[in-house]
Amino acid sequence: MSQAFATSIEGNRQLLDGGAMFGNAPRLVWEKWVAPDESARIPLACRCLLIEFNGLKILCETGIGAFFEPKMAGRFGVQTPDKHLLLENLKAAGHSPESIDFVILSHLHFDHAGGLLPTHQQISAGDDGLVFPNAQFIVGEEAWQRALKPHSRDRASFIPGLTEKLEKTGRLVRWPKDPMPKQLQGAFEFLESNGHTPGQLHTLFTGADQKVFYCGDLVPGRAWVHLPITMGYDRFPEQLIDEKETVYRRAVAEDWLLFFTHDSEAAASHVRPNAAGKFEPVQVQPVLNRLPL
Repeated sequence: MSQAFATSIEGNRQLLDGGAMFGNAPRLVWEKWVAPDESARIPLACRCLLIEFNGLKILCETGIGAFFEPKMAGRFGVQTPDKHLLLENLKAAGHSPESIDFVILSHLHFDHAGGLLPTHQQISAGDDGLVFPNAQFIVGEEAWQRALKPHSRDRASFIPGLTEKLEKTGRLVRWPKDPMPKQLQGAFEFLESNGHTPGQLHTLFTGADQKVFYCGDLVPGRAWVHLPITMGYDRFPEQLIDEKETVYRRAVAEDWLLFFTHDSEAAASHVRPNAAGKFEPVQVQPVLNRLPL
């Protein structure tokens, strides 16, 4: 296997209600981890993982993007809503949208898939395509079905018309209904969780020196590493806690690097049980800049 590299690429950030992000944890607890603003909102990254492997460029997720019209962008606290920061930061790292070979989507909530779309201004001017013209798009079949038929509780989390746009490309892979592309077999593994949303797809990449795991909304950031901490957005919090513990057992045994999409200050860390047996983040990395894997 040739040397692979991991780079963290940020998209547009968000401000969301801290109480919603920390479920049943009281504010007196969670505000020690992430300081809220005057409206009780906390800063959240929408961070993507770029893996360079065997001449391929694989992007895990696309963040929230800048597709929302101004009123909705304000409601969901989208920062710098007039710019598609994922594309700008990809360019700054030496990559273009055309150079991306695969986009792996853990699920189709707008803060993970919105970056597939152009900016609101471009959409208003008639650009109704997707911004990665050559990529294959990988999504879990169960997550796909949820996007097609959402529950009333999470219907607002999906982008109207996105599934049709993805199908129209002819480059959609619905795993495991469709097999994993041959170029990714052997180095990539997909694991599913259901506590946050049905069929959330987690990417595990095994390099020559390091394994990296894309946490998605299973573990949004360091503050959520602690097993009992979940989000108000989670479908089944108790199931999610069990799923986290299962992931941690393997992550400790195999020394995984956990990649965080929503942590405002940290891109990744390892996880270890402390003296009390509680899992905690260690060897925290604020950014990944072509980290050898």
